[in-house]
Amino acid sequence: MTVLSHQAPVHIGTVSLAVRDLAGVSDFYEKVLGLSLISASGHERELGAGGVSLLRLIQDKSARAPTRAEAGLFHTAFLLPTRADLARWTAFAMANNIPITGASDHLVSEALYLDDPEGNGIEIYRDRAPDEWTRTASGIQMATEALDFKGLMATIQGQDPSWTCAPDQTRIGHIHLKVGDTGLAEGFYRDELGFDVMTEYPGASFLATGGYHHHIGANIWMSRDAPRREPSLGLASFELVADAAHHAKLARKLATNSTDPWGNHVVLKEKT
Repeated sequence: MTVLSHQAPVHIGTVSLAVRDLAGVSDFYEKVLGLSLISASGHERELGAGGVSLLRLIQDKSARAPTRAEAGLFHTAFLLPTRADLARWTAFAMANNIPITGASDHLVSEALYLDDPEGNGIEIYRDRAPDEWTRTASGIQMATEALDFKGLMATIQGQDPSWTCAPDQTRIGHIHLKVGDTGLAEGFYRDELGFDVMTEYPGASFLATGGYHHHIGANIWMSRDAPRREPSLGLASFELVADAAHHAKLARKLATNSTDPWGNHVVLKEKT
């Protein structure tokens, strides 16, 4: 069974954000996350790692800022290839006083959280090996526990701790959305698009393909009963990258409705 995020039949590709300060937000992702500039035009910048596009920033100076209670982006999750990479980024963040909003052990992964300059949530994480995941009849066991910083930093003891850029194998591991109702979210992403529900928290559902722990998270922690989004800064769209066997089916589904019940726009791309 395939369980690596980007090797699953359908996974997350480029995430697009509408931003007010294109230069400032781009500079943040380049300096703080170590992403590289792939392309730039008058009102857009594309950033990534190893030549792979991960993030597209689209300038819209007139767009309004969303409230915390609206549906939209909870966070974009950048998956690093190894635990040592996460330790190096953590050392970098500590040395440069980068504000961290959270740090957790999710059993399947270890993660740190922060916000970009316009309030878009970010997760930086590493996966445990799939044979370390606990599988149950209903999916994969996940939790939110304290991160073992001492154990994390021990992985680079005696090594070069410097963080210079995001490793070439960095990918968007998952996207986490704020929605108005987790049942409706499952109805769209599971019943319409074919994702599997891998686990459920109080107020949150986690869905994936290929046996991964989750490609899409959907929670109501701040956005219970939120209506369809009005245009705003924040999430503009995200890609679903599908292999040939799944692309045609998704193309038919998304041809008639390319947004989820809250107006989060899904862009389909075929895996090459």
